[in-house]
Amino acid sequence: MTNLEAVTASPPRSDSPRDQSGALPVVTIVGGGQLARMTHQAAIALGQCLRVLSEGPNDPAAQVSPDVVIGSHTDLAALRKAAIGSSALTFDHEHVPTEHLEILVAEGVNVAPPPEALIFAQDKLAMRRRLVELGVPVPAFAEVASPADVDAFGSENGWPVVVKAIRGGYDGRGVWMPANAEDAAAIVTAQLDNGVALLVEAKVPLQRELSAMVARSPFGQGATWPVVETVQRDGQCAVVIAPAPRLSDDLATEAEELALRLASELGVVGAMAVELFETTDGTILVNELAMRAHNSGHWGMDGSRTSQFEQHLRAVLDYPLGDTSPIAPVTVMANVLGAETAPHMSMDERLHHLFARFPDVKVHLYGKGERFARKIGHVNVLGAANGSLDDAKYVAAVRNRAELAAHFLSHAEWNDGWELHD
Repeated sequence: MTNLEAVTASPPRSDSPRDQSGALPVVTIVGGGQLARMTHQAAIALGQCLRVLSEGPNDPAAQVSPDVVIGSHTDLAALRKAAIGSSALTFDHEHVPTEHLEILVAEGVNVAPPPEALIFAQDKLAMRRRLVELGVPVPAFAEVASPADVDAFGSENGWPVVVKAIRGGYDGRGVWMPANAEDAAAIVTAQLDNGVALLVEAKVPLQRELSAMVARSPFGQGATWPVVETVQRDGQCAVVIAPAPRLSDDLATEAEELALRLASELGVVGAMAVELFETTDGTILVNELAMRAHNSGHWGMDGSRTSQFEQHLRAVLDYPLGDTSPIAPVTVMANVLGAETAPHMSMDERLHHLFARFPDVKVHLYGKGERFARKIGHVNVLGAANGSLDDAKYVAAVRNRAELAAHFLSHAEWNDGWELHD
Protein backbone atom coordinates (compact mmCIF):
# COMPACT_ATOMS: atom_id res chain seq x y z
CA MET A 1 0.00 0.00 0.00
CA THR A 2 1.19 3.51 -0.79
CA ASN A 3 -0.64 6.31 0.95
CA LEU A 4 -1.00 9.86 -0.36
CA GLU A 5 -3.28 12.11 1.64
CA ALA A 6 -4.33 14.62 -1.00
CA VAL A 7 -5.23 18.23 -0.36
CA THR A 8 -6.55 20.83 -2.74
CA ALA A 9 -3.76 23.15 -3.87
CA SER A 10 -4.28 26.63 -2.46
CA PRO A 11 -2.69 29.99 -3.21
CA PRO A 12 0.23 31.03 -1.00
CA ARG A 13 -1.01 32.05 2.43
CA SER A 14 -0.12 35.33 4.07
CA ASP A 15 2.24 33.51 6.46
CA SER A 16 3.96 31.59 3.65
CA PRO A 17 7.72 32.20 3.29
CA ARG A 18 7.44 31.82 -0.47
CA ASP A 19 8.82 34.69 -2.54
CA GLN A 20 5.91 36.37 -4.38
CA SER A 21 8.19 38.14 -6.88
CA GLY A 22 8.48 35.13 -9.17
CA ALA A 23 12.01 34.18 -8.08
CA LEU A 24 12.56 30.54 -7.24
CA PRO A 25 12.81 29.77 -3.53
CA VAL A 26 16.11 29.06 -1.78
CA VAL A 27 16.37 26.06 0.51
CA THR A 28 19.28 25.90 2.97
CA ILE A 29 20.38 22.50 4.22
CA VAL A 30 22.51 22.18 7.35
CA GLY A 31 25.26 19.62 6.77
CA GLY A 32 27.31 18.83 3.69
CA GLY A 33 27.06 15.03 3.59
CA GLN A 34 25.69 12.67 0.98
CA LEU A 35 22.07 13.33 1.91
CA ALA A 36 22.56 17.02 1.16
CA ARG A 37 24.36 16.10 -2.07
CA MET A 38 21.45 13.97 -3.27
CA THR A 39 18.93 16.61 -2.17
CA HIS A 40 20.86 19.11 -4.32
CA GLN A 41 20.44 16.76 -7.30
CA ALA A 42 16.69 16.86 -6.76
CA ALA A 43 16.78 20.65 -6.37
CA ILE A 44 18.45 21.01 -9.78
CA ALA A 45 15.54 19.18 -11.43
CA LEU A 46 13.17 21.68 -9.78
CA GLY A 47 15.18 24.60 -11.16
CA GLN A 48 16.70 25.35 -7.77
CA CYS A 49 20.12 25.43 -6.16
CA LEU A 50 20.46 24.07 -2.66
CA ARG A 51 22.42 26.29 -0.26
CA VAL A 52 24.66 24.15 1.93
CA LEU A 53 26.08 24.88 5.39
CA SER A 54 29.14 22.65 5.28
CA GLU A 55 32.03 22.00 7.66
CA GLY A 56 34.47 22.16 4.75
CA PRO A 57 34.72 22.67 0.98
CA ASN A 58 35.40 19.00 0.25
CA ASP A 59 32.26 17.62 1.88
CA PRO A 60 30.05 15.71 -0.59
CA ALA A 61 27.41 18.44 -1.03
CA ALA A 62 29.94 21.28 -1.04
CA GLN A 63 31.59 19.64 -4.06
CA VAL A 64 28.48 20.08 -6.19
CA SER A 65 26.63 23.17 -4.96
CA PRO A 66 27.89 26.65 -5.90
CA ASP A 67 26.08 28.14 -2.90
CA VAL A 68 28.10 27.00 0.12
CA VAL A 69 28.50 28.59 3.54
CA ILE A 70 31.47 27.16 5.44
CA GLY A 71 30.75 26.77 9.13
CA SER A 72 29.68 24.46 11.92
CA HIS A 73 26.13 23.36 12.66
CA THR A 74 26.84 24.25 16.31
CA ASP A 75 27.71 27.88 15.45
CA LEU A 76 24.67 30.16 15.67
CA ALA A 77 26.36 32.83 13.57
CA ALA A 78 27.00 30.34 10.76
CA LEU A 79 23.39 29.13 10.94
CA ARG A 80 22.15 32.71 10.71
CA LYS A 81 24.39 33.43 7.73
CA ALA A 82 23.19 30.32 5.90
CA ALA A 83 19.54 31.14 6.62
CA ILE A 84 19.60 34.67 5.13
CA GLY A 85 17.06 34.88 2.30
CA SER A 86 16.03 31.22 2.61
CA SER A 87 12.48 30.03 2.13
CA ALA A 88 13.26 27.04 4.36
CA LEU A 89 16.14 25.75 6.47
CA THR A 90 16.36 21.97 6.73
CA PHE A 91 18.85 19.24 7.67
CA ASP A 92 21.29 16.64 6.42
CA HIS A 93 21.57 15.36 10.03
CA GLU A 94 19.80 15.88 13.34
CA HIS A 95 22.66 17.24 15.45
CA VAL A 96 21.93 20.98 15.36
CA PRO A 97 21.33 22.35 18.88
CA THR A 98 17.61 22.97 19.27
CA GLU A 99 18.29 26.12 21.29
CA HIS A 100 19.90 27.62 18.16
CA LEU A 101 16.95 26.57 16.04
CA GLU A 102 14.48 28.13 18.48
CA ILE A 103 16.35 31.44 18.13
CA LEU A 104 16.17 31.18 14.32
CA VAL A 105 12.44 30.47 14.47
CA ALA A 106 11.94 33.51 16.73
CA GLU A 107 13.84 35.55 14.13
CA GLY A 108 11.44 34.44 11.38
CA VAL A 109 13.36 31.56 9.80
CA ASN A 110 11.21 28.71 8.44
CA VAL A 111 12.92 25.74 10.12
CA ALA A 112 11.67 22.40 8.74
CA PRO A 113 11.23 20.19 10.64
CA PRO A 114 10.73 22.62 13.52
CA PRO A 115 12.85 22.16 16.68
CA GLU A 116 9.91 20.93 18.74
CA ALA A 117 9.66 17.97 16.33
CA LEU A 118 13.38 17.49 15.68
CA ILE A 119 14.07 16.91 19.37
CA PHE A 120 12.42 13.49 19.08
CA ALA A 121 14.99 12.44 16.48
CA GLN A 122 17.88 13.89 18.52
CA ASP A 123 17.02 12.51 21.94
CA LYS A 124 16.15 8.81 22.10
CA LEU A 125 14.84 9.01 25.65
CA ALA A 126 12.53 11.94 24.85
CA MET A 127 11.38 10.03 21.75
CA ARG A 128 10.62 6.86 23.72
CA ARG A 129 8.67 8.77 26.36
CA ARG A 130 6.65 10.71 23.78
CA LEU A 131 5.80 7.57 21.83
CA VAL A 132 4.54 5.92 25.02
CA GLU A 133 2.33 8.97 25.63
CA LEU A 134 0.93 8.50 22.12
CA GLY A 135 0.25 4.80 22.70
CA VAL A 136 2.83 3.71 20.14
CA PRO A 137 4.46 0.29 20.77
CA VAL A 138 8.18 0.50 21.69
CA PRO A 139 10.61 -1.88 23.43
CA ALA A 140 10.68 -1.74 27.23
CA PHE A 141 13.22 0.92 28.28
CA ALA A 142 14.61 2.88 31.22
CA GLU A 143 16.94 5.81 31.81
CA VAL A 144 20.40 4.88 33.09
CA ALA A 145 22.05 6.88 35.88
CA SER A 146 24.33 4.09 37.15
CA PRO A 147 25.28 0.45 36.42
CA ALA A 148 22.70 -0.59 39.00
CA ASP A 149 19.92 0.67 36.72
CA VAL A 150 21.00 -1.70 33.94
CA ASP A 151 21.44 -4.56 36.42
CA ALA A 152 17.89 -4.08 37.68
CA PHE A 153 16.52 -3.74 34.15
CA GLY A 154 18.27 -6.92 33.00
CA SER A 155 16.99 -8.84 36.01
CA GLU A 156 13.44 -7.77 35.18
CA ASN A 157 13.52 -8.01 31.37
CA GLY A 158 16.19 -10.64 30.74
CA TRP A 159 19.71 -10.58 29.31
CA PRO A 160 21.20 -9.51 26.99
CA VAL A 161 19.97 -5.93 26.99
CA VAL A 162 20.63 -3.00 24.66
CA VAL A 163 22.40 0.08 26.05
CA LYS A 164 22.19 3.20 23.87
CA ALA A 165 23.64 6.67 23.91
CA ILE A 166 20.65 8.99 24.21
CA ARG A 167 22.17 11.40 21.71
CA GLY A 168 24.49 11.15 18.75
CA GLY A 169 24.66 7.43 17.93
CA TYR A 170 24.18 6.12 14.39
CA ASP A 171 25.26 3.23 12.16
CA GLY A 172 25.87 1.01 15.18
CA ARG A 173 27.85 3.66 17.07
CA GLY A 174 26.60 4.41 20.55
CA VAL A 175 24.93 0.99 20.88
CA TRP A 176 26.13 -1.84 23.13
CA MET A 177 24.62 -5.25 23.91
CA PRO A 178 26.00 -6.48 27.24
CA ALA A 179 25.25 -10.12 27.95
CA ASN A 180 25.29 -9.81 31.73
CA ALA A 181 25.53 -7.36 34.63
CA GLU A 182 29.34 -7.48 34.71
CA ASP A 183 29.66 -6.53 31.03
CA ALA A 184 27.01 -3.84 31.46
CA ALA A 185 28.78 -2.30 34.46
CA ALA A 186 32.02 -1.88 32.49
CA ILE A 187 30.23 -0.26 29.52
CA VAL A 188 28.01 2.02 31.59
CA THR A 189 30.80 3.18 33.89
CA ALA A 190 33.07 4.06 30.95
CA GLN A 191 30.34 5.93 29.05
CA LEU A 192 28.96 7.84 32.02
CA ASP A 193 32.52 8.86 32.98
CA ASN A 194 32.83 10.27 29.44
CA GLY A 195 29.66 12.30 29.89
CA VAL A 196 27.50 10.12 27.63
CA ALA A 197 23.85 9.98 28.72
CA LEU A 198 22.41 6.46 28.39
CA LEU A 199 19.22 4.46 28.26
CA VAL A 200 18.69 0.72 28.37
CA GLU A 201 16.05 -1.23 26.48
CA ALA A 202 14.96 -4.81 26.02
CA LYS A 203 16.56 -6.84 23.24
CA VAL A 204 13.57 -7.62 21.06
CA PRO A 205 13.15 -11.10 19.53
CA LEU A 206 13.34 -10.02 15.91
CA GLN A 207 12.03 -11.51 12.72
CA ARG A 208 13.55 -8.61 10.75
CA GLU A 209 13.84 -4.82 10.59
CA LEU A 210 11.54 -2.63 8.53
CA SER A 211 11.31 1.04 7.68
CA ALA A 212 8.29 3.19 6.89
CA MET A 213 9.22 6.42 5.10
CA VAL A 214 6.78 9.30 5.17
CA ALA A 215 6.72 12.94 4.15
CA ARG A 216 4.48 15.68 5.48
CA SER A 217 3.96 19.26 4.38
CA PRO A 218 3.18 22.19 6.72
CA PHE A 219 -0.28 22.32 5.17
CA GLY A 220 -0.87 18.81 6.53
CA GLN A 221 -0.57 16.68 3.39
CA GLY A 222 1.15 13.34 4.01
CA ALA A 223 2.53 10.61 1.76
CA THR A 224 4.18 7.27 2.45
CA TRP A 225 6.34 4.97 0.39
CA PRO A 226 5.90 1.19 0.57
CA VAL A 227 7.31 -0.30 3.77
CA VAL A 228 10.77 -1.75 3.11
CA GLU A 229 12.92 -4.45 4.68
CA THR A 230 16.33 -3.29 5.91
CA VAL A 231 19.25 -5.68 6.35
CA GLN A 232 21.82 -4.61 8.95
CA ARG A 233 25.43 -5.75 9.19
CA ASP A 234 27.63 -4.67 12.08
CA GLY A 235 25.04 -2.07 12.99
CA GLN A 236 24.99 -0.53 9.50
CA CYS A 237 22.27 -0.71 6.90
CA ALA A 238 23.68 -2.88 4.11
CA VAL A 239 20.66 -3.75 1.93
CA VAL A 240 17.12 -2.44 1.48
CA ILE A 241 14.41 -4.45 -0.28
CA ALA A 242 11.46 -2.40 -1.48
CA PRO A 243 8.70 -3.24 -0.92
CA ALA A 244 9.34 -5.62 1.97
CA PRO A 245 8.68 -9.21 0.82
CA ARG A 246 6.35 -11.47 2.79
CA LEU A 247 4.74 -8.52 4.58
CA SER A 248 1.01 -8.87 5.00
CA ASP A 249 -1.23 -6.13 3.66
CA ASP A 250 -2.57 -5.55 7.18
CA LEU A 251 0.87 -5.06 8.72
CA ALA A 252 2.01 -2.85 5.82
CA THR A 253 -1.08 -0.68 6.24
CA GLU A 254 -0.54 -0.51 10.00
CA ALA A 255 3.07 0.62 9.54
CA GLU A 256 2.23 3.28 6.94
CA GLU A 257 -0.67 4.65 8.96
CA LEU A 258 1.54 4.71 12.07
CA ALA A 259 4.18 6.73 10.19
CA LEU A 260 1.57 9.21 8.97
CA ARG A 261 0.11 9.55 12.47
CA LEU A 262 3.51 10.14 14.04
CA ALA A 263 4.40 12.77 11.45
CA SER A 264 1.17 14.59 12.26
CA GLU A 265 1.31 14.17 16.06
CA LEU A 266 4.95 15.30 16.26
CA GLY A 267 4.52 18.19 13.82
CA VAL A 268 7.06 16.92 11.30
CA VAL A 269 7.67 18.89 8.11
CA GLY A 270 9.70 17.06 5.46
CA ALA A 271 10.75 13.43 5.17
CA MET A 272 10.86 11.07 8.14
CA ALA A 273 11.92 7.45 8.52
CA VAL A 274 10.19 5.33 11.14
CA GLU A 275 12.56 2.43 11.81
CA LEU A 276 10.62 -0.63 12.94
CA PHE A 277 11.19 -4.05 14.48
CA GLU A 278 9.01 -6.86 13.17
CA THR A 279 8.97 -9.28 16.09
CA THR A 280 8.82 -13.05 16.00
CA ASP A 281 5.16 -12.89 17.03
CA GLY A 282 4.29 -10.76 13.99
CA THR A 283 3.87 -7.36 15.63
CA ILE A 284 5.78 -4.13 15.00
CA LEU A 285 7.62 -1.88 17.43
CA VAL A 286 9.14 1.53 16.74
CA ASN A 287 12.92 1.49 17.08
CA GLU A 288 14.02 5.00 16.06
CA LEU A 289 12.98 8.08 14.11
CA ALA A 290 15.02 10.06 11.56
CA MET A 291 13.56 13.43 10.50
CA ARG A 292 15.38 13.80 7.19
CA ALA A 293 16.13 11.74 4.13
CA HIS A 294 17.27 8.27 5.22
CA ASN A 295 19.32 5.37 3.95
CA SER A 296 16.22 3.18 3.84
CA GLY A 297 14.71 5.53 1.25
CA HIS A 298 17.60 5.60 -1.25
CA TRP A 299 15.94 2.91 -3.38
CA GLY A 300 13.34 5.48 -4.42
CA MET A 301 15.86 7.54 -6.42
CA ASP A 302 15.35 5.01 -9.22
CA GLY A 303 12.54 2.79 -7.97
CA SER A 304 9.81 5.30 -7.04
CA ARG A 305 7.97 7.91 -9.06
CA THR A 306 9.07 10.52 -6.52
CA SER A 307 12.31 10.17 -4.58
CA GLN A 308 12.58 11.04 -0.91
CA PHE A 309 14.90 13.92 -1.83
CA GLU A 310 12.44 15.59 -4.20
CA GLN A 311 9.62 14.87 -1.77
CA HIS A 312 11.52 16.46 1.09
CA LEU A 313 11.97 19.65 -0.96
CA ARG A 314 8.31 19.63 -1.95
CA ALA A 315 7.33 19.22 1.70
CA VAL A 316 9.51 21.97 3.21
CA LEU A 317 8.36 24.37 0.45
CA ASP A 318 4.71 23.31 0.96
CA TYR A 319 4.33 22.13 -2.62
CA PRO A 320 1.77 19.38 -3.23
CA LEU A 321 3.51 16.06 -2.60
CA GLY A 322 4.49 13.63 -5.34
CA ASP A 323 3.36 10.13 -6.31
CA THR A 324 5.31 7.59 -4.25
CA SER A 325 4.28 4.42 -6.05
CA PRO A 326 7.07 2.01 -7.04
CA ILE A 327 8.18 1.64 -10.64
CA ALA A 328 9.15 -2.05 -10.46
CA PRO A 329 7.78 -5.06 -8.52
CA VAL A 330 10.93 -4.92 -6.39
CA THR A 331 13.91 -2.56 -6.10
CA VAL A 332 16.99 -3.49 -4.09
CA MET A 333 19.43 -0.92 -2.75
CA ALA A 334 22.88 -2.04 -1.57
CA ASN A 335 25.33 0.29 0.15
CA VAL A 336 28.86 0.58 -1.19
CA LEU A 337 30.97 0.31 1.97
CA GLY A 338 34.70 0.93 1.96
CA ALA A 339 36.93 -2.15 1.92
CA GLU A 340 39.51 -2.82 4.64
CA THR A 341 42.15 -1.81 2.10
CA ALA A 342 41.19 0.40 -0.84
CA PRO A 343 41.72 -1.49 -4.14
CA HIS A 344 44.48 -0.47 -6.53
CA MET A 345 41.89 -0.38 -9.33
CA SER A 346 40.52 3.14 -9.73
CA MET A 347 36.83 3.79 -9.19
CA ASP A 348 36.61 4.83 -12.84
CA GLU A 349 37.86 1.41 -13.94
CA ARG A 350 35.58 -0.34 -11.46
CA LEU A 351 32.62 1.46 -12.99
CA HIS A 352 33.77 0.37 -16.44
CA HIS A 353 33.81 -3.30 -15.42
CA LEU A 354 30.56 -3.05 -13.45
CA PHE A 355 28.61 -1.59 -16.36
CA ALA A 356 30.10 -4.16 -18.74
CA ARG A 357 28.49 -6.89 -16.65
CA PHE A 358 25.40 -5.11 -15.29
CA PRO A 359 24.42 -2.24 -17.62
CA ASP A 360 21.13 -1.74 -15.79
CA VAL A 361 22.61 -1.08 -12.34
CA LYS A 362 22.09 2.52 -11.17
CA VAL A 363 25.13 3.85 -9.30
CA HIS A 364 25.19 6.76 -6.85
CA LEU A 365 28.62 7.77 -5.56
CA TYR A 366 29.04 10.39 -2.86
CA GLY A 367 32.42 11.95 -3.62
CA LYS A 368 33.91 10.56 -0.41
CA GLY A 369 37.34 9.06 0.14
CA GLU A 370 37.51 5.30 0.63
CA ARG A 371 37.81 4.14 4.22
CA PHE A 372 36.91 0.84 5.86
CA ALA A 373 33.11 0.50 6.39
CA ARG A 374 32.48 4.08 5.24
CA LYS A 375 29.39 4.64 3.10
CA ILE A 376 30.86 5.87 -0.17
CA GLY A 377 27.83 5.25 -2.37
CA HIS A 378 24.97 2.92 -3.14
CA VAL A 379 23.52 1.00 -6.06
CA ASN A 380 19.91 0.40 -7.03
CA VAL A 381 18.72 -2.58 -9.06
CA LEU A 382 15.14 -2.74 -10.35
CA GLY A 383 13.54 -6.11 -10.92
CA ALA A 384 12.04 -6.94 -14.30
CA ALA A 385 8.49 -5.72 -14.75
CA ASN A 386 7.14 -9.25 -15.28
CA GLY A 387 8.39 -10.44 -11.88
CA SER A 388 6.48 -10.72 -8.63
CA LEU A 389 7.32 -9.72 -5.08
CA ASP A 390 5.76 -13.03 -4.04
CA ASP A 391 8.37 -14.98 -6.04
CA ALA A 392 11.24 -15.59 -3.61
CA LYS A 393 13.65 -16.63 -6.39
CA TYR A 394 12.95 -13.43 -8.35
CA VAL A 395 13.54 -11.25 -5.29
CA ALA A 396 16.70 -13.17 -4.37
CA ALA A 397 18.09 -12.75 -7.90
CA VAL A 398 17.57 -8.98 -7.84
CA ARG A 399 19.15 -8.76 -4.39
CA ASN A 400 22.10 -10.86 -5.52
CA ARG A 401 22.79 -8.52 -8.45
CA ALA A 402 22.69 -5.48 -6.16
CA GLU A 403 25.02 -7.02 -3.59
CA LEU A 404 27.44 -8.24 -6.26
CA ALA A 405 27.54 -4.75 -7.78
CA ALA A 406 28.04 -2.97 -4.44
CA HIS A 407 30.80 -5.37 -3.36
CA PHE A 408 32.61 -4.97 -6.68
CA LEU A 409 32.57 -1.18 -6.40
CA SER A 410 34.10 -1.32 -2.93
CA HIS A 411 36.52 -4.27 -3.39
CA ALA A 412 37.18 -4.50 -7.16
CA GLU A 413 36.38 -8.21 -7.05
CA TRP A 414 33.33 -10.30 -7.89
CA ASN A 415 32.00 -12.30 -4.96
CA ASP A 416 30.82 -15.06 -7.32
CA GLY A 417 34.21 -15.41 -9.09
CA TRP A 418 32.95 -13.97 -12.38
CA GLU A 419 35.71 -12.90 -14.79
CA LEU A 420 35.11 -10.29 -17.48
CA HIS A 421 37.28 -12.00 -20.06
CA ASP A 422 36.19 -15.63 -19.50
